[in-house]
Amino acid sequence: MYTSFFGLNEKPFSITPDPRYLFLSERHAEALAHLLYGVTESGGFIQLTGEVGTGKTTIVRSLLEQLPPDTRVALVLNPRLSPYEFLLAICEELRLPLSLGQRDSMKAIVDALNQRLLDAHAEGQRVVLIVDEAQNLSPDVLEQIRLLTNLETAKQKLLQIILIGQPELRHLLARTDLRQLAQRITGRYHLEPLDSSETRAYIAHRLRVAGGGAEIFTVPAAKTVHKAAGGIPRLVNVICDRALLGAFSREQPRVNRRLARHAVREVAGEERRSWRPWLTGAAAALALAAVAGGLWQLRGAWDPGASSPAATTGTGAVSPQPPDTRSTPAPQAVEIPALGVTVAAEPAPPTGAAAVPEAAPEPVPPSLIETLTELAGETGTDSAFATLLDAWGVQYLPGSARPCDVALAARLRCLFQEGTWGQILNLDRPVILSLVTADGRQHQVVLRGVSPDGDALLEIGTARLTVGLGELMPLWLGDFLLIWKPEFGSGRIMSEGAQGADVAALRSSLSEVLGAPLDSAQPAVFDAGLREAVRTFQRQQRLEPDGVAGARTMIVLNSNLGLPGRPHLASGS
Repeated sequence: MYTSFFGLNEKPFSITPDPRYLFLSERHAEALAHLLYGVTESGGFIQLTGEVGTGKTTIVRSLLEQLPPDTRVALVLNPRLSPYEFLLAICEELRLPLSLGQRDSMKAIVDALNQRLLDAHAEGQRVVLIVDEAQNLSPDVLEQIRLLTNLETAKQKLLQIILIGQPELRHLLARTDLRQLAQRITGRYHLEPLDSSETRAYIAHRLRVAGGGAEIFTVPAAKTVHKAAGGIPRLVNVICDRALLGAFSREQPRVNRRLARHAVREVAGEERRSWRPWLTGAAAALALAAVAGGLWQLRGAWDPGASSPAATTGTGAVSPQPPDTRSTPAPQAVEIPALGVTVAAEPAPPTGAAAVPEAAPEPVPPSLIETLTELAGETGTDSAFATLLDAWGVQYLPGSARPCDVALAARLRCLFQEGTWGQILNLDRPVILSLVTADGRQHQVVLRGVSPDGDALLEIGTARLTVGLGELMPLWLGDFLLIWKPEFGSGRIMSEGAQGADVAALRSSLSEVLGAPLDSAQPAVFDAGLREAVRTFQRQQRLEPDGVAGARTMIVLNSNLGLPGRPHLASGS
């Protein structure tokens, strides 16, 4: 989505464990060294622990790429198994075929596994069992793992075991009933989070691997990310990915501290939760007021001094009382011991007073997905083309002809692209966006404009709606189609060696936009000088500086010339 905008080859902060992105901080390098030692040296167990997201699985993937060629590995990623299932998983990883009879007996499975280990040892191969998420192992399975280390020759163990897990693994192995296994652990290493300088280096490393530069994140932004993530690489990835998306949506080439803080809030969900404390407090206040009001209403029943519409005489007769013309007494405090609070009670409204109607809650606008579902009959290609061509003053009757043929008859051109939001804003033309909902259905909508806040102004048939990028982007896969109008010629791609009147027009237009004459003995020939002028313009406009005047370059050039008769996104008109 944002990769082209930042000049990246791929998303640098994916949370998928990719060994290419392994950042060998001092801690990670030492952890990897421990694992390599465990593989190459005979022994019992190697234990690697670390908090969630510190890079344990990535280290394991890197280890697998660096294993000696004579090493065979059984990798168990889901340890929530019974001892029987665990043994079967090891056999499957080692491609050890078992007969139905062998599968019925754990002893037969262990015997077959022992024979395979002996065969591997005779062939000069080493067998390694790696168990990820080992903190989820049950005590019975851990005991079975301990028994596997008894498979040995007179000189060495036949199976090397590496346990990878969260800090809970250390507590698990510290149990008294597992002390025999703990005594066989020959190497332990705990992976700590990154410090501030390592986090900055980690961010720069991943950007470089993805083809970008470390300058995309400012130093204050990297510090903000580190503080929020606590040095946990996975959290750093999530925050940095969100920060790049935020910078991209705002057309900012660098992530500063403000964008980083905004990303942190989005990841933590603070914006969605920020109203809850207020609402909770307001609800409590309303509840207390209701209780206090009720107590005031009841006060006449238990407070002899309370005023009432009628006073009772000593004989029991009720005598009428003149209306009270005195000022309303100040509200008295009412203590509510059960709640441990004291609130000011308000007098009840006079009998017969008109009730003040409660304000009706404002209706919640439907989400984009709900709107697409409701207007599914108007999100087809024909409907979208009718809206888009109407923006150019061209009438299109669905089914009458191919939409792009209709555009061509009006001296317009269709351009289908796969790109980024930043590229759409740079082209500054209404476009058809292809949105895909969770049910796999495609919806064609027209991006007609962009609000001052950066929200998308969409048209679906006769409906107009404003949608935030956070709601739009997950549905958009990068496809868009726009219509543009060449000022001269057919709108062909012009590169070095091309000739014609449109080349001469290109030279003249660039001279005007760049503010420098592009003189040539052959103005209608695309020479090296014109190619460099095109590249200069492309760099200025954040286009790919390939020196070729294609559709994108010509669209942006026409916008810079202020040519009439072309709808733009900025005004939404």
